[in-house]
Amino acid sequence: MDFSLNEEHRIFQQQFRRFCEKEVAPLVEEAEETETFPMPLFGKMAELGYLCPRFPEKYGAAGIDKISEVIMREEFSRVCQGIASSWSAHSHLGTYPIYKWGSAVQKQNYLVPAVRGQKLAAFGLTEPDAGSDIKSLRTTAVKSGDHYIINGSKTFITNGTFCDFVTLVAYTDRSQGYRGISLFIVDKGTAGFSVSRKLKKEGIRSSETAELLFEDCRIHQDQRIGPVGAFYELMDTLNEGRVGVAGNCVGIAQAAYEAALRYAKEREQFGRTIGSFQAIQFKLVEMLAQIEAIRLLVYRAAWMIDQGMNPVKEASIAKLMASETAVKVAREAVHIHGGYGMMREFPVGRCLRDALVYTIGEGTSEIQKKIIARQIGLP
Repeated sequence: MDFSLNEEHRIFQQQFRRFCEKEVAPLVEEAEETETFPMPLFGKMAELGYLCPRFPEKYGAAGIDKISEVIMREEFSRVCQGIASSWSAHSHLGTYPIYKWGSAVQKQNYLVPAVRGQKLAAFGLTEPDAGSDIKSLRTTAVKSGDHYIINGSKTFITNGTFCDFVTLVAYTDRSQGYRGISLFIVDKGTAGFSVSRKLKKEGIRSSETAELLFEDCRIHQDQRIGPVGAFYELMDTLNEGRVGVAGNCVGIAQAAYEAALRYAKEREQFGRTIGSFQAIQFKLVEMLAQIEAIRLLVYRAAWMIDQGMNPVKEASIAKLMASETAVKVAREAVHIHGGYGMMREFPVGRCLRDALVYTIGEGTSEIQKKIIARQIGLP
């Protein structure tokens, strides 16, 4: 066993960290305050091959492995999870189904422009009355000749305010249960598709989130992705996404820890730095140990994907532990900062707000536990 990154991974990590610190960090304060994504960043990332980087080079993408993507996510979230979230919705959730199951025409019309930053993607799954319980989805796509008529609404949709297309989840045959769920591509500007409102959030504020409405939205049957009944394709998209999001959570935790460590070395009370007090030292040591543990869990799950495995259990374990640990570490970082931890000029409050999002988003902690339970043979 070799637990070290290879030379290629180390170089990539250093390269992307420099990019985040130079190009992303200066944008964070304004993006968080205005709750808007800095749109020119998509163009810069496209030029450097940072959009949709997991897809093959034949589509213009970088073709990196899953471990490299996890490294990328950690570095991105170390600077700003909100901005990383919009990148993720475009680079994975909104485009992965097209890459895996889309037609050649769909890949040319959507995947290639997405890699170039010419078309931006969103992923339409969650609804006002259906999140973790996917079977409760109400959005329908009814066949009408060579078209589908879509009716329903979606909520908490990252990039929903500005996306050029949404990869939509809808029922084509409710009588089939899960097997009656299909995937579609719906273009911005299609009659009957509208953004009903932009949502204001406590966390990941620089990631724009919206409610979407579909009223007799008519699309051609060629806009369906893959077969009628694509539940397992949907699950594969979410499973690989969990490993990526776990990497994001490692980055959030790392950012909170680094901020707390700096503060402990600088802040003086009772005539010495607070980092000299054993209570603070032990907090920081425990924070570091927890981060190292979740990083190994995430890297293992990513390595399994690179080996062609389908790590359902390992992906859920990584996502569960990484998200919960990010919250714990960020909370301790706020405590170490004391009153300053509640001030927006310090990043630890943002880290905590953002970490809390991921004990819910991309599958709640409770849903991850249920998945793991089934994987170990429990009903």
